[in-house]
Amino acid sequence: MASAQNHVQYSSKIGIIGAGISGIAAAKQLRHYDPLVFEATNSIGGVWKHCSFNSTKLQTPRCDFEFSDYPWPERDDASFPSHVELLDYLHGYAVHFDVLKYIKFNSKVVEIRHLGDRDTARVSDTAGEYGSLLKGHPVWEVAVETNQAIQWYGFELLVMCIGKFGDIPRMPAFPANKGEEIFGGKVLHSMDYSKLDKEAATELLEGKKVAIIGYRKSAIDLAVECAEANQGPNGQPCTMVIRTLHWTLPSYRIWGLPFFLFYSTRSSQFLHPRPNLGFLRTFLCSILSPMRKAISKFIESYLVWKLPLVKFGLKPDHPFEEDYASCQMAILPENFFSEAEKGNILFKRASKWWFWSGGIEFEDKSKLEADVVLLATGYDGKKKLQSILPKPFSSLLADSSGIMPLYRGTIHPLIPNMAFVGYIETVSNLQIAEIRCKWLARLADQKFKLPAVEKMLEQTTKEVEIMKQTTRFFKRHCISTFSINHRDEICEEMGWKSWRKNNWISEAFMPYSSQDYQEAKY
Repeated sequence: MASAQNHVQYSSKIGIIGAGISGIAAAKQLRHYDPLVFEATNSIGGVWKHCSFNSTKLQTPRCDFEFSDYPWPERDDASFPSHVELLDYLHGYAVHFDVLKYIKFNSKVVEIRHLGDRDTARVSDTAGEYGSLLKGHPVWEVAVETNQAIQWYGFELLVMCIGKFGDIPRMPAFPANKGEEIFGGKVLHSMDYSKLDKEAATELLEGKKVAIIGYRKSAIDLAVECAEANQGPNGQPCTMVIRTLHWTLPSYRIWGLPFFLFYSTRSSQFLHPRPNLGFLRTFLCSILSPMRKAISKFIESYLVWKLPLVKFGLKPDHPFEEDYASCQMAILPENFFSEAEKGNILFKRASKWWFWSGGIEFEDKSKLEADVVLLATGYDGKKKLQSILPKPFSSLLADSSGIMPLYRGTIHPLIPNMAFVGYIETVSNLQIAEIRCKWLARLADQKFKLPAVEKMLEQTTKEVEIMKQTTRFFKRHCISTFSINHRDEICEEMGWKSWRKNNWISEAFMPYSSQDYQEAKY
């Protein structure tokens, strides 16, 4: 490829890569800089557009998954919106705030280069200042492929919004001569299945023996679609092959109480450890740990009573709190267990498996016949980023724990003039993306300064340690048990107040709202 330095065709202050929820939120908050947004496909929506099944629904009510200045139509509707409804909402938001004009569709970023001789400066200078986001001259050069032609763009700030999901599937590894090449049927990752329309999906599944690898939300949705496609006289059961069990919910009510009371209020999160606690609060968290365990047991008792988890061998060994703390809690489709009761969904526990000509084989030497194997094995978000970031920055994406150290969930202290939105999860990824983008816009406007690099790394280390204390699945990089504190710290750094924090007693049992920090500036 020709030298980028000699062929930059366009320079701008801010470039945004990806037009999913995070990319649209970033474009809206940074629109006073006229950003350029590169979207590899022909539409906005990210994984909600390109990795959703026909049956995919949002996992939270509308009012818990909305932008602070753009409420859902019929926001009090308690049902969970479909992925189509969510895409309509996102499109309405983009049109309302005139964000679409910043997006270059069918424009895939194929290479990123860092300018100057500072490639290793930030890596070694952990005691120094991060500096301003906007330098007055391009810091990054980006190669973009559009209609098979490459164009180079220069930016002072790059905002990465390509997310952890989609694009690069995580594929299982197999022993020699035991991979899919010896299997006589079809093998699809859930990403490939999501590209099928309803007719093609039904044709793939109907009358077929289907094995589904996984037991998170995508796998559960696949199992239900498979069962629904096999209702006729020639229908075949599908089998879920499960390595790790996770807790699932039938709804957002536990023994008649709204779920948010247990984890999404200031009083409930007061029980959980979080970064930057003083000695007294740390001591109180330790004293109150039996109450946290009791809450988890209380929820587990309801789920075991309400759902046939024991009957089907689906009761996890780990506490419910660990799944909530790692953002792995899934809301079940209404007919999941009714289809299992009819024998249309079967379950097989296995930690290792591989292919044989007629299906898949397990480490206990048992075999499962299959015509179709669907891999709901997730995505490799780190590899997706590493594929386009230059060295040495691509090697810095994960720390020794395998987690990306992002200050305020947005700035990597060792990567200059680059922001990441959509990589640290919580229960409502849309709301946290919006508030991080507001923080990022004010940082770009120089309304406040970042701490020293060393201080930012200390903060990210503290957050990782809290995750490790809370769940064995800490590599999911989820902050759901201290999400309110995370928002408070972001807003305080921007110079905002949370009115609920200052009315703690009266608001202790109210759920977090995207409006909490509105009209609350110093």
